[in-house]
Amino acid sequence: MTAKPIVTGTDGSEESLQAVEWAAREAVLRGVPLRIVSATSLLPRMAGLQTQPDRDILASVIRSERDRALAAAAERAAETAPGLPIDAVPLENQPAQAITGSGSGASMLVLGSRGIGAFAAMVLGSVSRYAAAHASCPVVVVRDETGAVHRRIGIGLGNLDDCADSLTFAFEEAGLRQASLIAVHAPGPYLAEEQAAGALEELLDGWREKYPDVMVIQEVVPGHPARALVGLSARADLVVIGRHAGHPGMQGPGTVRHAVLNHAHGTIVIVPSP
Repeated sequence: MTAKPIVTGTDGSEESLQAVEWAAREAVLRGVPLRIVSATSLLPRMAGLQTQPDRDILASVIRSERDRALAAAAERAAETAPGLPIDAVPLENQPAQAITGSGSGASMLVLGSRGIGAFAAMVLGSVSRYAAAHASCPVVVVRDETGAVHRRIGIGLGNLDDCADSLTFAFEEAGLRQASLIAVHAPGPYLAEEQAAGALEELLDGWREKYPDVMVIQEVVPGHPARALVGLSARADLVVIGRHAGHPGMQGPGTVRHAVLNHAHGTIVIVPSP
């Protein structure tokens, strides 16, 4: 069976190139190939204001910028991980939908938290938010690299009955990095902290048996979970958050996911569940 590639998007910005570096190192850790994608399209206002010849010229210029961005990203990835199999793929259509769709069948989709290439039609900042909400694979949103290595993986746990996918990702990542795992649970106002701690420990005991080499630390935190996860992102190499289809608490601009993506100090991974 062919290994699922890691897919990463670029728009030519330094922020997106940092995400490419992260993706290249992760591909080496997992022993999988790297696919780099970039998408462009004319913005509606461009299409409406130009004559057809002008639109054709502008589209050609934008595609050239996209191809240059892909070439620069492939070069950066090769420097980061010599010998890594790298594929660079140009995409058409709206960047958010095209890049998110490119993650279908991938082991993960890695994007910068923000980034503006030479043209607004290649902006990745909004793409990462769209992908985090819609992609079928885990989405990694990379913040500016500080170079610090904490050897800790964080995970935010809400509903303890429906978190197997995010826990699997977090434990596997901790094992690959020889890192400890910090599991943070915010039980909400209707469950006593002692009860929540007991339920969390019972859940994690089974995972400790499955991953005996990973040291697990558990924390039950009062208050809003986003604040705890933003704080955790400053002391972990990455923080994992689950995304549940159809779960009203995980949708909309006021959600935990949205708040953490906006304010995190480090890399965030959004793991979808059916």
